[in-house]
Amino acid sequence: MLIEAQQKEGFFTVNDRGITVAIDTTLTEELIEEGFVREIVSKLQTMRKEAGFNVTDHIAVTLSGSSTVTAIAEKCSAEISGDTLADSLEICEPIGFAKEWDINGEQVTIGIKKI
Repeated sequence: MLIEAQQKEGFFTVNDRGITVAIDTTLTEELIEEGFVREIVSKLQTMRKEAGFNVTDHIAVTLSGSSTVTAIAEKCSAEISGDTLADSLEICEPIGFAKEWDINGEQVTIGIKKI
């Protein structure tokens, strides 16, 4: 008798020495949102470094562009601000050190200014 394993859609499985582990790879709205938040934080940290800011400098963040990214930035502003020492996060024309970014296929312009 031959038994053959098949991948089920939405899952990734690995089998090693008779043990099989399956991981659900379905992206929920919460996971997608978290991915955008992590990308925004990453871009802000890169910009802080490029602008020559100290790691302890507080900043003001301005953001414009994709309605998807701006809505998530507004919704998660406390988390983003806490991770980047941002005293404010506004959806408006970027000020200060500004840069255009592609965040998960969405185009945005982010500005940061040292406070």
